[in-house]
Amino acid sequence: MFDPHAEQALVRPSATAEDALAIARSAYSLDGTATELGSNQDRNYLLTTPGARFLLKFDNDAFSTAELEAQNEVLLHLSAAGISVPTPIRDTAGAWISSATLDGRTLRARLLTFVEGESLVSDGHLFPSIISRLGALAGSVSAALAPMLVLERDLQWDMRNAMAVIEAYAGSIADASRREAVLVKSREAWPLVMAHALPVQLIHGDITDDNVVGPRDALGRVCPETVIDWGDLSGGWRVAELAVTLSCIMHHNRGHALDAMPAVAAFDAQVPLSDAELAALWPLVVLRGAVVVASGAHQLSLEPDNTYVAQRVEHEWHIFDTAAQLPFRLAHAAVRAATGRPGDAAPKPKAAVLEGVEAEYVHLDSTSPHLHRGVFLADDAEERVTAGAVAAGKAPVFAYGEPRLTRTATPGPTAPATTPLFLGVRVPPGTQLYAPFSGHLKASESGVSFLGSFGRIIFTGIEGASGAIPAGKPLGVGDGEVTIQWLRPGTVSAPLFADTPSVPAWRRLTYDPAPLLSLPPATWVPDAASERARRDDVTPSAAERYYECAPQIERGFREVLYDTAARGYVDMVNNVAGVGHGHPRLADAVAAQLLTLNTNNRFLYASLAEYVDRLRTFAPHPSLSAVLLVNSGSEAIELALKLAHAHTGRRDVVALREGYHGWTEGADAVSTSAFDNPSALYSRPAHVHVADAVNTYRDPRSGDAAAVEDLLTALDAKGTPVGAFIAEPVFGNGGGIVYPAGYLTAVYAAVRARGGLCIADEVQVGLGRLGHFAWGVDQAGVVPDILAVAKALGNAYPLGAVFTTPEIAGSLAREGMFFSSAGGATASAVAGLAVLDIMRDEGLQANAASVGDFLVGRLGELMNRHRIIGCVHGMGLYQGVELVRDRESREPATSETAWVCERMLGYGVIVQPTSERQNVLKIKPPLTITREHADVFVDALDAVLGELEERMGGRSRA
Repeated sequence: MFDPHAEQALVRPSATAEDALAIARSAYSLDGTATELGSNQDRNYLLTTPGARFLLKFDNDAFSTAELEAQNEVLLHLSAAGISVPTPIRDTAGAWISSATLDGRTLRARLLTFVEGESLVSDGHLFPSIISRLGALAGSVSAALAPMLVLERDLQWDMRNAMAVIEAYAGSIADASRREAVLVKSREAWPLVMAHALPVQLIHGDITDDNVVGPRDALGRVCPETVIDWGDLSGGWRVAELAVTLSCIMHHNRGHALDAMPAVAAFDAQVPLSDAELAALWPLVVLRGAVVVASGAHQLSLEPDNTYVAQRVEHEWHIFDTAAQLPFRLAHAAVRAATGRPGDAAPKPKAAVLEGVEAEYVHLDSTSPHLHRGVFLADDAEERVTAGAVAAGKAPVFAYGEPRLTRTATPGPTAPATTPLFLGVRVPPGTQLYAPFSGHLKASESGVSFLGSFGRIIFTGIEGASGAIPAGKPLGVGDGEVTIQWLRPGTVSAPLFADTPSVPAWRRLTYDPAPLLSLPPATWVPDAASERARRDDVTPSAAERYYECAPQIERGFREVLYDTAARGYVDMVNNVAGVGHGHPRLADAVAAQLLTLNTNNRFLYASLAEYVDRLRTFAPHPSLSAVLLVNSGSEAIELALKLAHAHTGRRDVVALREGYHGWTEGADAVSTSAFDNPSALYSRPAHVHVADAVNTYRDPRSGDAAAVEDLLTALDAKGTPVGAFIAEPVFGNGGGIVYPAGYLTAVYAAVRARGGLCIADEVQVGLGRLGHFAWGVDQAGVVPDILAVAKALGNAYPLGAVFTTPEIAGSLAREGMFFSSAGGATASAVAGLAVLDIMRDEGLQANAASVGDFLVGRLGELMNRHRIIGCVHGMGLYQGVELVRDRESREPATSETAWVCERMLGYGVIVQPTSERQNVLKIKPPLTITREHADVFVDALDAVLGELEERMGGRSRA
């Protein structure tokens, strides 16, 4: 039994860095430097020698030599089993444990290999994949330790001693309310643990963020690989190993206890847990949190100068607070759901609740055709979609478990509660409902509860009298909307709506009431995990994807995308959808044309000429009056290059470094982005010549057009004068970088002086996105010979265009006929017309200017607060936020940018990195974006950068 009066023995050994070096020299013949690492009860030193790094550990005098020998035996066993752990090293005398007397002090030391990597402790928010790996690592260690002889020790960290430790040390918690909370919750949890006979085996006892290390991945996250610090090795409850691991997740994902469930699933896959262990798991997590805060307070009372303990106090309270907020019954249900344990089937009803009324489902999910045109945002959306069925005398039903898009909320850091844990049905006035089982009815002002061995069925919207009712007899009368919630036996209450993380647990505590109405369950509700697996199966690895654990997006409206859980995300990257997602006017125009005719532009029909006439009015200069329609941006670039070749007879092209122009062969030939193609600069055709990128933030000299003129002169000297110069007039691939004034003017003049043509790639930035300018060439003050545009032209419908002069367009005839199947087809032309109409009528270019200026101001404020922002590029609704590790060196914060993008998803914002260094957040949302949603983006970025800076400031074991 744990003795709380032996606390003095846990004071760390008095061993200095000089002592560490002395023992390293005498016992191991090693020399170098010694740096102390943190520990609650031992002294650990990182020993750095010319050849390698080691861990020199001075163990607490409270631990016997037999205990230390057991640790060494386990480490050697695990290492032989292929599990990454520090490995003991014998001293020069062949001993595993060295003993030395220094200044009258006897010290025991052990030398172990130092495992390179960093700990998880300062990694901030943990993503599901990392949480899963943490659980899998704990499970693999537990499985490997299972056959070993149990070492029984009397430790304060042994969860079998949890209540004794809490009762003994809680008095050290100075805050009375916190102290009371710890005692109350612990006294509730302990009987839930002691109600079970839990398996005991040898366990590490502290597989937590402190004691798990690994390398960092492309997002800068520590990937758990190695378990260190085996000082708590002992016999213990097997499930306590997992409980301790789960507890450390609580301070990373504060307030989100259910985020730990991937670790539960991963551990159980390695070590299948019994039903008793699953029931005891969450009470043990809470008890672990209580032990940690009580022990920390007590340790500080013994060692007020222990900065290692003092610095951890607040985050240890997050462990307890987050774990304790989750009701034990809900946590148990979540654990069973995470491990795939079956729930009990609902009892079969003896009678139907509704008779003589036809009940039919009306879908409210993100794919529902009833919710087009933004209907789901209306306050009376549900009434609207059921009006027809009600008028026909039917009973429309809203399904249990189907996330309702009508319940979505403004995007933000909290997932909205959209999934109903009840079934809703609209019945004609005076409809009689019947008892599905024999039970007892209890009426109240808010509704009626029907109780029995089947659980508890709660009805609202009906009137009935209390008393016993046999199955099939009248239960009450409904008048309009009736809700039916079926609680499983033992469940006292449940919310009407649940958020996505808690839905699996609440499904284990409630039944689907569909059988009560003789309806099947809502099997049409998508499962995002299954869809991700299916996507991976059907698409090649080269296909680019957003996000490690992507939400399933099935609807968009204006500048917001909605997933299958009815959560909204502000779309900050979809410049293709210039007029926004799901625009009714565009959809109606295309649908009407598809119902009428859809054919290619070899035929005569009015919409082609009408569209080209309209498009010519948008040309940046009257000289560019010839318009050729194509189906995509890549095809527009291909055609632009073909026109230049046909007109000049020259193949040589000058492109700018780091540019991206498309993926087809010709477009790729002039694309020099090493991010999109790592060998881009070494695999260009001989006729493509690369000039330096224009990015004065990174190189102030890059804005000098003389470098391009020198390249052009060199081509002249070789007898291969330039045929075309191609560049985006605003450097989109770099993150919306605007060139210095006069740069393009000088380059265009130099190219034209040699008989070459100037191609402007406006596939990304053209058609009003810059706000104050319709085109990038307008902002630059130049007129190109050829201008390519796509993306926003058709709002994701296949449509692109090339503007040029009639003379240049005429040169194409020498190479044969030009034709593009989708470009200018009837539906494409109509789509293009609708886009132009919408932009005009809704003032979207003006909105790009207004909201763009608003973003510039807010992002400037953000830059003043977060030094990781090195620069804000661009204008209008094409901007870029460049993240750097140091403003002076401007070292790209590449992994940090990837982490920010992944983390922003949790705040309801979709943003992605760009630039050669992938350290610029690209901001190119639909032109419909409002200031409200711009605020959502900036507020989220502010919060996430704060998390990032906290995370970067606390990295350990670097």
